[in-house]
Amino acid sequence: AAPGPCSYTTLRDEAVKLFNSLQQLELERDPVPLMQGVLQTCLDLPPLVDEIYCQLVKQTTEPPAPGGQGDLHYWQLLTCMSCTFLPSLPILRFLRFHLDRTESRFPASEMAKYACFIREALGKTKGRECVPSLEEILVLMRRQEMICTVHCPGAPACSVAISSHTTAEEVRGHVAQELVSRLGLSQSPNLFALYEQSQRREQPVGSATLLADILTRFE
Repeated sequence: AAPGPCSYTTLRDEAVKLFNSLQQLELERDPVPLMQGVLQTCLDLPPLVDEIYCQLVKQTTEPPAPGGQGDLHYWQLLTCMSCTFLPSLPILRFLRFHLDRTESRFPASEMAKYACFIREALGKTKGRECVPSLEEILVLMRRQEMICTVHCPGAPACSVAISSHTTAEEVRGHVAQELVSRLGLSQSPNLFALYEQSQRREQPVGSATLLADILTRFE
């Protein structure tokens, strides 16, 4: 599990630990837990976000084996970072230059596909309450969407494809449209709302809430 805020030491020490984690990432057979740990540290210690972006740009520039497993692990973590955190403006400009350069040098490669995905994600990311869940990280590594199941009282459940940026309002609108069509409720004055329900609580979901954050809380 990712460490809690109380277990951290100094920023300098944590930066060194993250650097060591990145070195280890290259050889990991299952990189997902390590990636989530890096993301959690960045969420808890925001000053380290720019540092990790810079390290990942460095690791994906002139790699020993472009497109190899180790190289792609760095690109995959960079993908997860782009769907979770925005870097400062100077680092953002530096990152975009790196993405453009990669697509130019390695067109149609896996690296170029990640670079394109990351650029699009950076245009949508506004910040997260939670780091990506293990499932979301796996999906992001494949540059795909997640499937979210919404259970509807008195009607079959609805499956909705969501990204790291999908809000509750967008899902509510999709589900409402499907229920109206399926149940013939076009003349109904009823409104629809999303609720987050667990064994301990049930509460309405705010319209701007990211569905991906809710899925992480259920992990």
